[in-house]
Amino acid sequence: MSVPAVFLYAEYQASVPFEAIDWKPIDAEMKKFAGLLSKTWLSGVKTNSVGGFYAFDSLDHAQAYIDGLLIPFAAQVGGNLSVRLFDADVTREASQAIHSPFYPAVSAES
Repeated sequence: MSVPAVFLYAEYQASVPFEAIDWKPIDAEMKKFAGLLSKTWLSGVKTNSVGGFYAFDSLDHAQAYIDGLLIPFAAQVGGNLSVRLFDADVTREASQAIHSPFYPAVSAES
């Protein structure tokens, strides 16, 4: 997997049990966006809010995903959307030290 430049957190303020979501066609649509390295689906404990934690190769690709998929979907379902972007480069060393799966391990020679 490529090393991410940006992490994106998104959450729809809705109360939909994850089991009621037909996620397979949503995944197929997500995969059409350039720069998406991974997504982890999230389901709120005792709230049934739905969201995800994403890794992107660039800020531009993350923003295109927000504008092209997340915002239109929120409008379609009439839901409130919360989105946050995080700099993956600035936290790289600290994340490697704690064995994050998103960064290769640092070798002793590095």
